[in-house]
Amino acid sequence: MNHHQPPIADHGLIGDLQTAALVSTGGAIDWFCCPRFDSPSVFGALLDPRGGHCRIRPVREPYTSRQFYFPGTAVLITRFMTRLGTGEVIDFMRPVTGGRTDGGHRLIRLVRCVRGTVEFAMEVVPRFDYARSPHTTTVTEDGVLFDSEDSALTLHAVREPGDPPPLHAHVIEGGVYGSVLLKTGQARGFALESDGGEPRAIRVAEIEQAFDDTVRFWRDWLNHSTYRGRWREMVDRSAITLKLLTYAPTGAMVAAPTTSLPEQIGGERNWDYRYAWVRDASLSVSSLLALGFTDEAVAFARWLRERHLCGDGRLKIMYRVDGSSDLLEESLAHWSGYRGSVPVRIGNSASDQLQLDVYGELLDTVYQADKRGAEVGHEGWKALTDLLDWLAANWDQPDDGIWETREGKADFTYGRLMSWVAFDRGVRLATAHGLPCALDSWRDERDRVYDQIWEYGWSSLKQAFVQRYGSVSLDASLLRMADVGFITPHDPSWLATLAGIENELVTDSLVYRYDPSASPDGLRGDEGTFSLCTFGYVTALARAGYPEKARLVFEKMLTYANHVGLYAEEIGPNGEQLGNFPQAFTHLGLIDAALTLDRAIG
Repeated sequence: MNHHQPPIADHGLIGDLQTAALVSTGGAIDWFCCPRFDSPSVFGALLDPRGGHCRIRPVREPYTSRQFYFPGTAVLITRFMTRLGTGEVIDFMRPVTGGRTDGGHRLIRLVRCVRGTVEFAMEVVPRFDYARSPHTTTVTEDGVLFDSEDSALTLHAVREPGDPPPLHAHVIEGGVYGSVLLKTGQARGFALESDGGEPRAIRVAEIEQAFDDTVRFWRDWLNHSTYRGRWREMVDRSAITLKLLTYAPTGAMVAAPTTSLPEQIGGERNWDYRYAWVRDASLSVSSLLALGFTDEAVAFARWLRERHLCGDGRLKIMYRVDGSSDLLEESLAHWSGYRGSVPVRIGNSASDQLQLDVYGELLDTVYQADKRGAEVGHEGWKALTDLLDWLAANWDQPDDGIWETREGKADFTYGRLMSWVAFDRGVRLATAHGLPCALDSWRDERDRVYDQIWEYGWSSLKQAFVQRYGSVSLDASLLRMADVGFITPHDPSWLATLAGIENELVTDSLVYRYDPSASPDGLRGDEGTFSLCTFGYVTALARAGYPEKARLVFEKMLTYANHVGLYAEEIGPNGEQLGNFPQAFTHLGLIDAALTLDRAIG
């Protein structure tokens, strides 16, 4: 059976705080890795039609579909309107919190008829280990067991006693196909469980209880938000999305739940984002902190403290969610990619890069957490002093930059900027709490970095701060310069830089990271505008005294959100969302922009 690859943005996200699944508006789960975000896929049709899927849709066409989140939750509802009736599929995963990591990940698909009659087709076609591992399919009256060498998936049927089996159990190439006819008020469906053992029938009442529990979890969590501004619905959705990208057992946060969704259709800029970047996670936690969520900051700080530093004392830029750092990059040659975009990569060789900015993002998050009452303990402070002592000896060297280009090291201004932030926040923390450290050394290094950026990062020719020393190329990462306090937002040099970025990197309010033709990045092709940078542009404009202009950019950017308020990494020339989806970077940028705009508008 061919499985069409819908637009990237044509999906909602569900998850249980250990893994996540994408559900299309056509009722298909076409991306699901289990038992963790970074585990091999079970459903991977998003990257290859033969990659496996789980689909529920009306048998008879034509039909229309609409998708929305149950308010204030991560429960996704896909509604189908047909000529004879209206039905809906309710998709959710019950959050697995705390330290438990043993099996039992349960993805629930409840199918209801709400008006008239609707006959639903159901297809469950797993393809384990990126469709590399064969499996057996055993059908029983109560469900199906899909069993491969390394993992298993159990389909438990949702039905009442005396009901016929829901899938009429015909098996094609290891997948199960069937249909169910429902009248108004009837509900059926199934629960897919990892390592769930023998199939068993589940009563509708049990699923409804799981639904109620899941709704309660998300609403209780969201009630901790202190945000009451103009864009509450979008900010709440972004906060829930960041929470969905958190791996509860360790507190790590992945950059996105997907791999190899392209930054250019048909291009090679396809990366695996199912890992915890120190930068992305730090910034995400900072955004959640600004909304009043402190538990995530404490858990993330604990995760970072437990990371084994490299032999030379430095922090790696990314880790697996369990804290390991084996991220060997390989290509899945048997997969055709999203709309022909190859290679399909798993693993990420950028993990060995030197990116000096991660120290600044980390220290700034610790500083923000400290200001909100989540103070650093003794062991945490010891780890931070080790990091800053390493940075003091190593900041003045070329690095690979924030954008993980494959062109080689350079003296990137942003890496120096965030090194300045690292020393500055370390000094502030030490002096505020009287903590032991090489304070004079940190102050000296902070001031050396500051002077160096002004001497080499500022181009008198360009009248702007530039991407790397000695160049005249601009870079949207520098939109954060005023935000982190390196320069005041009204400084003429900063306003000139902002004008330069606007002139060279902004197109109809959308912002490119940099210009690959002016700053070669070692990759073929182009990319879309970078949504984090667009929201960073909003924040920079609002801080610089242009709140109305910032608001217009923000409102325009909201029109690019998908139907349930989610964003990928980039936006293409035709408005299509590109790159891995949904992207933590983009959603944290939205939160920060909304908070800054609210303050600026008053």
